[in-house]
Amino acid sequence: MSNEIKTVLNQYMDSHGGGDGLFATALPDFYLMRSSTLTMPKPAIYRPALCIIIDGAKQIMFGERLYTYTAMQALVISVEMPAFGQVIEASVEQPMIALTLELDVTILREVLEEMETPPKPSGEGGPGVFVQHFGAELQDCILRLMRMLNTPKSIPILRQAILREISFWLLSGENGSEVCKLALPGSQTRRVADAIHLLRDNFTAPVRVEQLAAAARMSPSSFHQHFKMLTSMSPLQYQKQLRLLEARRLMVADGINAANAAYRVGYESASQFSREYARMFGTSPKKDALEHRAQPAPIAIEVA
Repeated sequence: MSNEIKTVLNQYMDSHGGGDGLFATALPDFYLMRSSTLTMPKPAIYRPALCIIIDGAKQIMFGERLYTYTAMQALVISVEMPAFGQVIEASVEQPMIALTLELDVTILREVLEEMETPPKPSGEGGPGVFVQHFGAELQDCILRLMRMLNTPKSIPILRQAILREISFWLLSGENGSEVCKLALPGSQTRRVADAIHLLRDNFTAPVRVEQLAAAARMSPSSFHQHFKMLTSMSPLQYQKQLRLLEARRLMVADGINAANAAYRVGYESASQFSREYARMFGTSPKKDALEHRAQPAPIAIEVA
């Protein structure tokens, strides 16, 4: 079945411009990617998603944690996080081929509530990312999603049924005890995710751990511990990456200079912004923006 999936994905990408890059589809939150070359680490914000490698291999760094996943493996991301991803196995003869399907928490919760024997969450600790096998059941679902692209009128009617099926296989699979944490309203994963949404929506303001902890319904010390466990970053480090990614987007896509971009994302010191930007991207803001203005700006979601 893996060869069939590869063929279907390649046919779709070839018929929609061909070459390498990110390919949006008529299905909301469903993206394909192809790369015939190795890449340097690329920053992006990764939302809760099922990310699958069909051929080749990638690495992704969330905070201090590095994940490697290869052909017919799936990376599952349970909370929104900034990260650096790169292609580590690809060639012209055998490109890296991947896809991303963002997870719908509402559908996950509905399926969880309907399961006769729902998975029980494992211990509340642990990272919000894991790698698992891309099994036959999920392969079949992805094939049907791809075939649906050939009949756009079927999408509004059939899409949700397949997403429910995907949710079922994830919840009943080898990592169901981790996936269910995303759907359970009272789980610590879900509560930290609520705080992440607050941080994301107000990332230009100074971080107030007490406010974030209140959103997560935790004490400040417990919140800090669980936030770091889930994301491998402190709230301050998380906010810093959000700010720098947005500043980069402003400079590349909108042509804003470094000083103005720094102030727009919440920095009070342009020199501090330049230092932190260089540590994250390996070069100065001005030089980085000039090098990337001819290329597409960083996007909010990436095929992991």
